[in-house]
Amino acid sequence: MTLPKPDVIFTHESDLDGFVAGVLLHRLARHLYGTNVPLEAHHYNYWKQRDLRERAAWATDFTFEARMDKPDWLVIDHHPTEAPAKNATLIHDTTKSAGLLCYELCQKHGLGSPELERVVHLNNVADLFLEDDPDFILATDCANLVKHYQFWNLHALIGDEIERLLEHPLLEVMEAKRRVEDPLGLAWSNKHITELSPTVAYVDTVIGNTNLIVHQMLEQKTTPHPVLATLFRRANNLVIASFRSRNGEALAIAQKLQGGGHPNASGAILPKSVRNIPDAVEYLRQILSPKPGTGLNNLESLFASLEAGKK
Repeated sequence: MTLPKPDVIFTHESDLDGFVAGVLLHRLARHLYGTNVPLEAHHYNYWKQRDLRERAAWATDFTFEARMDKPDWLVIDHHPTEAPAKNATLIHDTTKSAGLLCYELCQKHGLGSPELERVVHLNNVADLFLEDDPDFILATDCANLVKHYQFWNLHALIGDEIERLLEHPLLEVMEAKRRVEDPLGLAWSNKHITELSPTVAYVDTVIGNTNLIVHQMLEQKTTPHPVLATLFRRANNLVIASFRSRNGEALAIAQKLQGGGHPNASGAILPKSVRNIPDAVEYLRQILSPKPGTGLNNLESLFASLEAGKK
């Protein structure tokens, strides 16, 4: 396979898979072309709105779309897609993480190693949520590093040397948080559930690994809702909604909010007008379970009333 020289490399910002996949492609580009190609990481909402002006690019961990079907584009992904690749080079497999697909490409160009293979394996287990794998707990600790410290902060610490994740001291923090906080967080969240629609419930979280807590709630059928939502407010006041399910229902909910992801693990960034968690809960309720006659004007009125309440 002849790979086009990219002007930029795009990857998903919010999880370990996007981190591993983006870094691997960054290393591969430097190996092939001897230059430091810019690496950009984006959330789904921004990515869907971004104008793809670049003539040549590599993109990973984003669902393949018709707008990405360009002659000098390489797309490596594992999300379900209905768009055919007529011009772009598409490497696609829904049974593997984006990180694993990127690593297999790196191996073909002599960039494999036992340490990298171990990191890629842990990422694959975490991203596909392979809970029967003996490394599942360690894998979720690694994945939680990106969730907790965020993409660029972690990148500032280790750069492209993702092998350092295997023995990184911050894993001890994740292990302690999981052991101490998760049981407390699960017990608390079980008592703080709010229905958003007949199929979606919001789970309030205060402590612990949110993904593992919600997974346990779905497994134990704490609520009759097939989709559970959690909310996270970032330092820049953006509110992120995360959706989890067991039978593929989560993705359709995220897509209603211009988000995306996997069938059972998806997310979306809420509008900037939504500045806090209570506003987010009300916004999701309006979108997912609108009252008769509710439309754009009603949502605008909702935001206007929320703003008036802050003044």
